[in-house]
Amino acid sequence: MSSFITGVDQRTSLAGMNRMELLLFTIKGPQLFGINVFKVREVIRTPFISPVPKSDPRVVGVSDIRGQTMPMIDLAKALDLEPVDPENYQNSLTIVTEFNSSIQGFLVEDVDRIIHLRWEDILPPPPTLQGVNYLTGITRSQKNIVEIVDVEKVLVEVSGLTNDVSDDFISQHKIDTKGQDFFIVAADDSVVARSQLKGVFEKLGIQYNILNNGKEALDFLLKLADEADQGGTSIAERVLMVISDIEMPVMDGYTLTTSIRKDDRLKDIFVVLNSSLSGGFNDTLTDKVGANVFISKWHSDELAQTIIDQMERYQSES
Repeated sequence: MSSFITGVDQRTSLAGMNRMELLLFTIKGPQLFGINVFKVREVIRTPFISPVPKSDPRVVGVSDIRGQTMPMIDLAKALDLEPVDPENYQNSLTIVTEFNSSIQGFLVEDVDRIIHLRWEDILPPPPTLQGVNYLTGITRSQKNIVEIVDVEKVLVEVSGLTNDVSDDFISQHKIDTKGQDFFIVAADDSVVARSQLKGVFEKLGIQYNILNNGKEALDFLLKLADEADQGGTSIAERVLMVISDIEMPVMDGYTLTTSIRKDDRLKDIFVVLNSSLSGGFNDTLTDKVGANVFISKWHSDELAQTIIDQMERYQSES
């Protein structure tokens, strides 16, 4: 099964070109689901699972994978589908994932194949479903609908992780926004991530607009630029920074950053790429597309510090 993921590091050339690869799998029945290959370390036969007392019911236990212990999550149970029967664990597969600086296994029924897509081929969920389900996108493969699972939301719920700026950080940093009209533009397709970004911005007392994908963010920035051309406030004086997820439907964060750098009116905006994706390719591609910094998700204090540093830099140059 590991052959499905062999050579993932060689596929990083797809990133920055608004392209990605999706691992398709089934959870229960014929419906196809997908996960970004960049989040997948390998696919294996489900190993022996040791139960963990009083754990979240979606965490069916832990397994030892080559000397490393990781939580095992029944993805069907997490999505309110019929859970895997423990007697059938040996017939299931486990997708070993690495994101949000952690490793975990998701039990699935079967793995189908890897498909190569453009991000514009992936549509966000219908507006009536956004915020109430576990999908970040929908696409098609051979006329079949593929639902892309919001695995970040699943992990947040089963682990109890939060992305709040710590009280210690706030108490140790004097944040003075008085008399300043700081404004941040952010883009993220995950409802959980958008909520957490909102919490960071509001703790810092900063105005913001959080969009659902890179295309929406770029359109908003171009609208501000057009207003500046008509005599409005310049982008440099209006936008403190852009904070963008990397993997998003319609337009990814790499392409958003590249588009910003190519527009003379936007090119000087400070850009932060903020993603759960792991791997050294992030630093390489951050430089390649011209972003200023990469910050892994779940490091809210680091993100808050970056925002404060940029505010202080702005104030010193004003």
